[in-house]
Amino acid sequence: MNQWSLNWIDEMERLRTAFDRILGDDRLPAWNFHFSRISFLPSMGIRAYPLMNIGEDEASIYVDALAPGIAPDSINVSVTGDQLTISGQKIPLPGEVKPEDIHRSERSAGQFMRSISLNSTVERDKVQANYKDGMLRIVLPKSVEARPKQIQVTVA
Repeated sequence: MNQWSLNWIDEMERLRTAFDRILGDDRLPAWNFHFSRISFLPSMGIRAYPLMNIGEDEASIYVDALAPGIAPDSINVSVTGDQLTISGQKIPLPGEVKPEDIHRSERSAGQFMRSISLNSTVERDKVQANYKDGMLRIVLPKSVEARPKQIQVTVA
């Protein structure tokens, strides 16, 4: 690699750092943080909300989605094939401050949608979803074919 290409890489890094500082993203590495103030902009991270924990046991898949501030009547959970989709709308905070008077806004609002692939087929008509205190809990029972079957081993 020649001297010019190394200088070019350094210059690009300085430019990225300057943009991060201008946009206020110098506190966290913008390229590694999955949820930021751009999460509600089209094609800029819309699938990063809500943040999820996913687990499973022999009978079910469990999804815990951290989703505070969502209008409960806007939440939509659907299962199509091997895809789980969660969508809804995060409502803005009520405020008496006019938008032109806001100095910094870190809490985003707007519509969101997130889809994940499931590693097992589920019984779609038995899926349960419960939203309480900002946490959406989804229980997806596995189909009988997807559950492990214990095979009895006989010794001859």
